[in-house]
Amino acid sequence: MALYLRKKLDNKAEIAVWQVTETEEELLKLSSVPTDEMEEISLFRNESHRKQKLAVRALLNEVFEEKMYLNHHDNGKPYLENCVTNISITHTDKYVAIIIHDEEELGIDIESLDRNFATVEQKALSEDEIDDLDDEKKNEQLAIYWCAKEAIFKRMSQNRVNFAEQIEVEKFNLRKEGELEATFIHKDEHEEEFELEYMMFDRHVLVWLVG
Repeated sequence: MALYLRKKLDNKAEIAVWQVTETEEELLKLSSVPTDEMEEISLFRNESHRKQKLAVRALLNEVFEEKMYLNHHDNGKPYLENCVTNISITHTDKYVAIIIHDEEELGIDIESLDRNFATVEQKALSEDEIDDLDDEKKNEQLAIYWCAKEAIFKRMSQNRVNFAEQIEVEKFNLRKEGELEATFIHKDEHEEEFELEYMMFDRHVLVWLVG
């Protein structure tokens, strides 16, 4: 079993992270995937993608006492068919993570710091955010910006969101763990404020928000 982290937050949300160290066969034994979901997973040609999906299922089995049935809305947002708990899911080749809460809307995203985030600066950041970048820590900062915007995007569940124009993350000091403030600007110019949290571990960044 590769449960890497399980953390209950003050706002009653819970985060769980699984380190994907198992073979596909080992994950199959741990995951007990429902038949229809297994058919969907088997369609992935990439073994890493199949393992990520299986690891999410193994993580659900670890967190919940009852067997959960995972499905997705038409916009891709995940939900549990047999449980009122809200859920958000994220994964890389090495880790999968979930955040759950019985009432609040959620968003979570994880990225490997070994990825080059140069394209994020060009496509997803505003001019103010670009001005706040530090050359020595740029890739780590870009990773946090991207994860924060992805987490908000998942929370909002809206199509065709312009990350550079509609999601603004305030300047932050880079730490191992920290808080972020951000604004989502709707197309009608209505603004919503969000507080996010992040942590860095094993060359990865994890960002989440609740509410």
